[in-house]
Amino acid sequence: MTKMLELCGVSKTFPGAIALDSVDFDLRAGEVHVLFGENGAGKSTLINIIAGTMSPTRGDLLFRGSQLTALTPLLARSMGIAVVFQEFSLVSELTVEENLFLGRERLRFGLLDKAAMTAKASAILSDLRFSISSGALTGDLSRAQQQMIEIAKALLFEPKVLVLDEPTASLTEAETAILFEAIARLKNAGVGIIYVSHRMQEIRALADRVSVLRDGRKIKTVLASETTNDELVALMAGRKMEQLYPPIAHNPGPPRLVVEDLTSRGEAVKHASLTLRGGEIIGIGGLIGSGKSEFVRALFGLEPIAFGTISVDGVAVPNPTPAAMLARKLCYFPSDRNTEGLALTRSVIENASITALSTPALMRGPFLRKNSERSLIGRIANQLAIKPRRTDTMVRNLSGGNRQKVVLARGLARPTEIYLFEEPTVGIDVGAKLDVYKTIQGIVEQGHAVLLVSSDLSELLHLSHQLLIFSGGQIVARLEGENLTEKEALSHFFTRRGVVTERAP
Repeated sequence: MTKMLELCGVSKTFPGAIALDSVDFDLRAGEVHVLFGENGAGKSTLINIIAGTMSPTRGDLLFRGSQLTALTPLLARSMGIAVVFQEFSLVSELTVEENLFLGRERLRFGLLDKAAMTAKASAILSDLRFSISSGALTGDLSRAQQQMIEIAKALLFEPKVLVLDEPTASLTEAETAILFEAIARLKNAGVGIIYVSHRMQEIRALADRVSVLRDGRKIKTVLASETTNDELVALMAGRKMEQLYPPIAHNPGPPRLVVEDLTSRGEAVKHASLTLRGGEIIGIGGLIGSGKSEFVRALFGLEPIAFGTISVDGVAVPNPTPAAMLARKLCYFPSDRNTEGLALTRSVIENASITALSTPALMRGPFLRKNSERSLIGRIANQLAIKPRRTDTMVRNLSGGNRQKVVLARGLARPTEIYLFEEPTVGIDVGAKLDVYKTIQGIVEQGHAVLLVSSDLSELLHLSHQLLIFSGGQIVARLEGENLTEKEALSHFFTRRGVVTERAP
């Protein structure tokens, strides 16, 4: 097959760090070449060099055999290189159509050709089977829909090389299937596709070749059809990985969080009830838009409540707010770590300690105890294996997995006994997932309570002691014991009405 793109001995250094070290990589026409590696392995840096948003410190880039110098995003795009980054670049105040054509508007006689842009936008959305109006305001769309717009934007001008960075992190199974169909069509048309993913099932479904990066170096390029999952993970981590999901004993204690008949304003959540005890994990699953996200946010005071009761340790909380729930030792970890969870331009220590600034451990009167802050956050950073270990590192310079660990550190920095996790492992690698799971295991073994909202059904099935399924804003099933299976869970994902199904041994 023809080589579309080649990187020869490419290195990229930053002050005090080597992000890429003499990496060779090539992409052929009509193939899916997966980049696989832990967070911080150098995948994002490699993608940014291909996109023209970073220049290599040394090494050569070739496109269809011709050497590239001074590659810029505009030049890359003009050559047919399209990149869908994990972090969105959409303007929320603009419509879908305006975002699709932003910076590449169509003109006719020197004026905007609105009719042509509307027709093209509608056509690409229709071709991809994305049920989104081109006139919708982007800020009103869900994260999954915004991901679809990013993909449509990349495909709008028929790229020769397409780079997809964790494109399914926010998509449902149905939306993922649509994306995979589009990838198959692009392959048949001779498009070369670089695909970044940590999900083994996606690698098995899509990959022709897999290049494994570790600590900025390329370890090996292998044929996907000739390599097992265990071999890929061993190449990625440099060691054999232990069981991904650690066993978490179920030793339920007294009720910590009791929710009765909770209905949110606007009824995204309707008549939801649960009892969460110390020493246990209750998982919450369902499709995007099922109400699972709104439910956990309502518990922390981020979604308005119409009626129903929330009690923590037997005391009702009539009007929950984040401050009130934090004071009751309950902490929420949002799914969108970059928008809601972190201040990207601040350091690790500042992000991790911010919720603990009101505690005696860090404050003496109006003054911050800087030594105590450094000691506490340093210990937590070591516990979570945050890389790099320097807590003065800006969070924007961290990989996705390490950013997620900083979000976790925030909850560990203050007295917390009830943990509300929403998508805690979205977009992070296998090694980082194991670190997160071990943290959750330790939390439960200390007798604390965990509510786990996730779109990863395997994660829910392996970690939860009880699983609640949301559909149409309601809890439609409660599963535990031998009934906590994939088949049983999926059978309830599309339920809309009816009596809650109880499935217990």
